[in-house]
This record gives sequence, C-alpha cells and structure tokens, in this order.
Amino acid sequence: FEEQFLESPEDLEKLRNEDGVLMFQQVPMVEIDGMKLAQTRAILNYIAAKYNLYGTDIKERALIDMYSEGIADLYEMILRLPLFPPDEQDAKMTQIREKTTNRYFPAFEKVLKSHGQHYLVGNRLSKADIHLVELIYQVEEIDPSLMANFPLLKALKTRISNLPPVKKFLQPGSQRKPPIDAKAVKAAREIFKI
Repeated sequence: FEEQFLESPEDLEKLRNEDGVLMFQQVPMVEIDGMKLAQTRAILNYIAAKYNLYGTDIKERALIDMYSEGIADLYEMILRLPLFPPDEQDAKMTQIREKTTNRYFPAFEKVLKSHGQHYLVGNRLSKADIHLVELIYQVEEIDPSLMANFPLLKALKTRISNLPPVKKFLQPGSQRKPPIDAKAVKAAREIFKI
C-alpha cells in the first residue's frame, strides 16, 4: 500500500476542497477498489472482510467487533497521551497502566485461556488479533513491564509477528511508524488546527 501523510494545513484543505474525497471532511481516508472510504472502523471492517479476517458468521463478527472496541478503548488512551499537557501526563500514564494490567489485558488473556486456541475467535486470524498485537506493541513502547503477567498475549504477539507479511512490516525502515513524539504532536496541532 502507499501511504500519504498530511504535511501542512494546506494539504488537508486541498483534500477537503476536492468534491467527495473526504466524506466527513476528516481523515483517515483510504482509496481501495474504486472507493474512497472514510471512518476508521468502516475502513478496517472492509479490509478485514475482503481478506477473510472478519469471522465466518455473524456470531464471530460480533465477538471480533466486541474485542476490537475494547482494544480501541485502550489504544485511544495511549494515542491521546502525548496531547495532554506535561503536568497531566503522569496521571494519565498511571491510568493507562492500571487499565492495561487490571482491565484490558486480563480480559484478552482470559479469552485466549478459556478456549485454548491460538487466536481470539474461531481459532483463525482475525482483525481483532492484529489490532491486539498492535496494541501490545504500543503498550511495550511506553512500558514493557506491563506485559509481565500475560504469557498468552506474549505468545499471540510472537505468533502474529512471525507471519511473513507482518514480519516484513515490523522490520526497521518499514512503513510502521515510531511512537508519537513532541514534534509529531506539534505538526498535528498545526495541520488540524487543534
């Protein structure tokens, strides 16, 4: 895939002014199969369905969606951390640590343990597994010790990280982005005028 980033407020305005490019005047937007899809969850669901990562029936899709929403809750807390003023970041980080180790990771560890399978749903790779592994990487980047009590999550991370396309994506110099730093926050604030 080819990824294009906004580098200035003008880049965003240019997209907003192109008729129909940004349905809700916001990003992300993915061009795929002749469509311009907006809204993160719609994009992810389409890609997951297209590549058989969205379960085999409506019950599996419901579980995948439920797990994905839980993953998104914690992921958004981590994503927003750099946006808080420095004097609030320690308290937010404490909250992230607490919710990671006492709410979210225990729930996913329990799911894996309860059915003794290699993946969260239907013993086959789904978008929920991929989202969870990306979340694990995010958590490890802010505090690797948070993974200490979750052997099944560590095994899931290893299993998925060794899949050839994922392994390639994780290599240095790949399209995977480093954690958000102060420079990236400043640029985002300028581009999105926040």
